Amino acid sequence: MKSKILVIGYWLLAIGCLAQDNIIDEVIWIVGEEAILRSEVEEERLRAQYEGQPIPGDPYCVIPEQLAIQKLFLHQAELDSIEANESSVSSQVDMRMNYYISQIGSKEKMEEYFRKTSSEIREEMMTSVRNQMTIQQMQSKLTKGIQPTPAEVRRYFNSLSIDSLPTIPAQVEVQILSIQPPVPIEETERIKSQLREFTERVTSGNADFSMLARLYSEDTESAKRGGELGFVGKGQLVSEFADVAFNLTDPKRVSRVVETEYGFHIIQLIERKGERINCRHILLKPRVSYMDKQNAITRLDSIRSLIMADSLSFELAVARFSEDKSTMMSGGTMTNPNTGASKFEYQELPPEIARQIYNMKEGDISTPFTMIDRTKNKEVCAIVRLKTKRDSHKANLTDDFQTIRDMLTHKLSAETIDKWIRQKQKEIYVHIDPNWRGCDFQYPNWVH
Repeated sequence: MKSKILVIGYWLLAIGCLAQDNIIDEVIWIVGEEAILRSEVEEERLRAQYEGQPIPGDPYCVIPEQLAIQKLFLHQAELDSIEANESSVSSQVDMRMNYYISQIGSKEKMEEYFRKTSSEIREEMMTSVRNQMTIQQMQSKLTKGIQPTPAEVRRYFNSLSIDSLPTIPAQVEVQILSIQPPVPIEETERIKSQLREFTERVTSGNADFSMLARLYSEDTESAKRGGELGFVGKGQLVSEFADVAFNLTDPKRVSRVVETEYGFHIIQLIERKGERINCRHILLKPRVSYMDKQNAITRLDSIRSLIMADSLSFELAVARFSEDKSTMMSGGTMTNPNTGASKFEYQELPPEIARQIYNMKEGDISTPFTMIDRTKNKEVCAIVRLKTKRDSHKANLTDDFQTIRDMLTHKLSAETIDKWIRQKQKEIYVHIDPNWRGCDFQYPNWVH
């Protein structure tokens, strides 16, 4: 625990169902002017139990101390005028509310499950997320100056035993050249006609939009909620969709057919709150014909033959033929969305690509295959080249300098936070109920 920055997770998966009416509440700690209640501790204990999160020790000792540490950060943040960005807080809460609704099935079921109204759930979540973001900003301020020099990284590496060095998993760099088979005009017209038919059925009162979304929408997640997206800002939507959705004013009307990179949509407004809207949509995706896919495969096979014959480099082939805009400027080299770097562990790659390259050697080029482009959720045909491959190994300074530097940065940050907490213990008023003092606290100087 000493190596970790202590912030309790604020995922309130059990906001309502964990609240127990029969708990007799009492103040058990006071930190500065803030009280910690027995009910808070009990709720955190039940939440951890519900989520299967182990608590390292007696929960009635560990949890109050963690709550107290949070209050130290929040108190300092108030003194330093550090506040969470309300737009970011609201956006995060929207995402979590939408996640709960998608998992439980509907807003009504969520309210029944938590035994609270959606407004109450949202308000509690807003407080939790706001505190979490504030604490993160406070910690970032305390540690922002920690930037180990190369000499410090080398000294740190030399001080580590072999057993304490991390094992770096196998990593690869992959280049891709992809072509999206064309969608026949007849297929596009068929999709549009079907969406117009849905609009007519809703407008005439012969069908409910949410029912049609559940039955037909190919956005599988929102379909579970009758097509409902939850409250979102304009910047969270692709521009073509947002331009139409944010111009809707009448919840009884259905938009025109909208084309985006994901397919074709119709949209219905549910509610507007300031700069955010909640709407529902139905998505239908045109199908690529078997013959068009085979033509794309044949074309890629010809391109591959030119590369294999050294008539064309892979990078030049990407520049000439690839339709993947995200990799065209990098010679086809893919970027890991988790790290922003070009290296991937196998499990981080799309499964279709991971299968292709698993037994390949550096420089090998796959035969053409089909895959789902997950950024657009469309089927494409592709070939890939294994640019580099690094087997699993113990970290070393030559190949893994940044990893070692990150380890040292984390260590120094944790030590800075630890020192700060111990100093704040001396400066702030703390009172612990005598019945809650018999603990082996991580920080022993709460009472002085």
